[in-house]
Amino acid sequence: AQSVGPEKRTGLLSKIAPLGSRRGRARGRPIRCALQNDANNFKTPDASRTLATDMEALGALEQWPVDNAAAGVLTWEEGDRAAPALIATVGDLGRAFAWASVTKLATSLAAHIAAEELTLPLDAPAGPPGATVAHLLSHASGLAPGNRTVLAPPGQRRIYSNAGYEWVADLVAERAEMDFSEYLADAVLGPLAMDSARLGPADSPAAGLVGTLGDLLALAAELITPALVSSTTADQARRVAFPGLAGTLPGFGRQQPCDWGLGPEIRGDKRPHWTGASNSRSTFGHFGQAGGFLWVDPVAHVALAVLTDRDFGPWAAAAWPPLADAVLAELREARPL
Repeated sequence: AQSVGPEKRTGLLSKIAPLGSRRGRARGRPIRCALQNDANNFKTPDASRTLATDMEALGALEQWPVDNAAAGVLTWEEGDRAAPALIATVGDLGRAFAWASVTKLATSLAAHIAAEELTLPLDAPAGPPGATVAHLLSHASGLAPGNRTVLAPPGQRRIYSNAGYEWVADLVAERAEMDFSEYLADAVLGPLAMDSARLGPADSPAAGLVGTLGDLLALAAELITPALVSSTTADQARRVAFPGLAGTLPGFGRQQPCDWGLGPEIRGDKRPHWTGASNSRSTFGHFGQAGGFLWVDPVAHVALAVLTDRDFGPWAAAAWPPLADAVLAELREARPL
């Protein structure tokens, strides 16, 4: 077993995000909650919101072939509009990791904010002829994975494309008249108190974020209880866009259908998959080639975030689903899911 670094156990995070974002103020909605990044400043949860202070399931990370890793589990109650409870963590919440394609969750959130501001509507023409911003966010534009070559007409195939996200970011930057990295910081990272997360001007908005587990948990909390976008927008993002499209899920092969939302991947009926066999079909999230992931299961009311310093490979495809099943099983024993 290799060490995953110093273990820190934490409870509910209750920091209120600063209202310094001019975009948050411009929309007239207070930014209600975010998670703190600094493990030393975490607050003890209210006893009524605590399911556990430790999870045996997270001990599996000690057996993973990685030098460093960090993981956290969030839960919430049905209809709960408060901050979700962080019930268990392992590893160093303050260590910076590369996020790779988990970046797309933050970039797509920024795109949804731009859509709500009418800076770049989701139905605006974007990408190849006939495609829209929605096509690009859901990998349905027909673009090649790594460049702007067109491989199929829009809405015909699910072709996973970093180039599509870079195109969206370019359009947001053009319309907002600022670098996308600045827009992302102003619209997402700052309001959510993702204080250690950074995307440099030269970094890809599809895969370039670097941040801590605390940052990723803050993003997870926003996906669970949206404050930066309306609940209608959040629900739309996690529904299947352009249903029925076949495609290849990187690392897991061809899927029919290959369900995707407007940013998050949606589990659906994919087999094999990087989440657990007991995750619901509506589970959504993303994983990255840097060896980390975030999934949110809205049926089980559980979210799991993991970051590591080893690139995705067969080890991850073998280790991630059992971890998800173990987390869900352990929580079932604490309360019905």
